[in-house]
Amino acid sequence: MNPVKMKSLESIEQKMEGLEEGGLRYQILQSAKNFKTSWVELGRALYAAWKDKLYKEWGFGNFDIYTSREIGIKKNTAMKLLRSYYFLEKEEPVYLTDEYKAASNAATMPTYESIDVLRLARNKKDVGEEDYARLKKDIFEKGKDVREAKRDLTSLIRQRQELDPEEAWEKRKIATVRRFLGTLKALKEEIETAKLLPAPLIKEAAALIRKLEAEL
Repeated sequence: MNPVKMKSLESIEQKMEGLEEGGLRYQILQSAKNFKTSWVELGRALYAAWKDKLYKEWGFGNFDIYTSREIGIKKNTAMKLLRSYYFLEKEEPVYLTDEYKAASNAATMPTYESIDVLRLARNKKDVGEEDYARLKKDIFEKGKDVREAKRDLTSLIRQRQELDPEEAWEKRKIATVRRFLGTLKALKEEIETAKLLPAPLIKEAAALIRKLEAEL
């Protein structure tokens, strides 16, 4: 174990001293000690602390300060943990059961980062049910790491767009029109406020905006 990690664990253990062993605050610190193998437990406990704002009772002004100072986890990591745990609780609760944990191989246990990729896949319109099921199987049964999972997700999206060029073109059109519309609205407001152009031209710009909105 490297000195930095050792120092971090020693800090957590010191904070655990004097806390009630059955309390949630103690549980979170305990889970943080075993972070790599028990991120689910840490995510579950952190989610409870975040949802009920218990960190305020522990003397921390907000959740980011609590996770940073108490257990040494950055904001981005803490939020990924929360999202990944909540995703499993909502979409794949079977993987939170004691039966699954007892039967699973620790070597193939997915990381919270891989689960976050699966969460993103679930929310992608380009990823079908079969694609999602295959990615889920690779992550849970084969222990596919986050880099491979991300690569697979990117490949799935690209393949789907290539298979359906019309849909991809339509998405690109809508995105481009929306960007143009936003810029046009901002410029119209600026010109109108500063009276940089005659009123008839501003009316024409307003009419163009309405036509563009009708395209969306």
